[in-house]
Amino acid sequence: MLRVGAHVSIADGYPDAVEHEGELGGNCGQIFVGSPRGWAVSDVDDAEAEAFREAAADRDVRPWIVHGTYLINLATPKDDLAAKSLDCLQAELDAAAALDIPYYVFHPGAHTGAGEETGIENVGNRLSDLEVPDGVTVLLENTAGKGTTVGRRLAHLDEMVAVSDHSYDDIGVCLDTCHLFAAGYDFTDDASMADLIDEIRDTVGIEHIHYLHLNDSKHPLGSEKDEHEHIGEGEIGDEGFRRFVTHDALCEKPMVLETPVDEKGYAWNIDRVRDLRTEE
Repeated sequence: MLRVGAHVSIADGYPDAVEHEGELGGNCGQIFVGSPRGWAVSDVDDAEAEAFREAAADRDVRPWIVHGTYLINLATPKDDLAAKSLDCLQAELDAAAALDIPYYVFHPGAHTGAGEETGIENVGNRLSDLEVPDGVTVLLENTAGKGTTVGRRLAHLDEMVAVSDHSYDDIGVCLDTCHLFAAGYDFTDDASMADLIDEIRDTVGIEHIHYLHLNDSKHPLGSEKDEHEHIGEGEIGDEGFRRFVTHDALCEKPMVLETPVDEKGYAWNIDRVRDLRTEE
């Protein structure tokens, strides 16, 4: 069964986020548990958590994923920023656990001049300080590679896990299509799609890809620019997305859209993904 949804707001409360997802036509979803550009994490009381769980079960909207705040930077050479990032990340993880949300994804961060290898090691070492709640898997998101961000290569994500005291039992990967394309991973023809799948198998492993972010790219292959476009209307295009969302190795992974919010909106993009799945 295709599980596809979109990022929705918790402004009206966690239970209403499920209703909003259903209105878009989604059957899985993503939320923040605080401001995406702040450090504060919203409280989750027992009653609201229960209402969220019941709404998700009643509508069969699953699995959910929590996206970490954009301020988190585990790659940083600054100890104070790293400590603040870990405190926030732990609080967001605990909120996911309180809501019975099985996945939590975050961007690894930027080394800001300390060097890529140092940044990768910093991420792995700091992952070791996390207490991952039972029932939650932490997902590293691949990056577009802009500036000094780390995680643009799949092998780098694999190295972060290897450096940490955790294993793939606690940590996995969320693949973002725009980030992949911007970082130089092509999947717009059969040969390049096969190469991408081979590289996934040789690094993080298909079985450790738990979630997909579907976003087209405003910029060309290898641009390292992270600007999302509507599905099929960017540089990846319909054919690239058709290959991606129908590939045997990926088609059963839950998929969430982070496409632009404008006149088309998430519902249009959800329908487009479903159309691509049936237009083979």
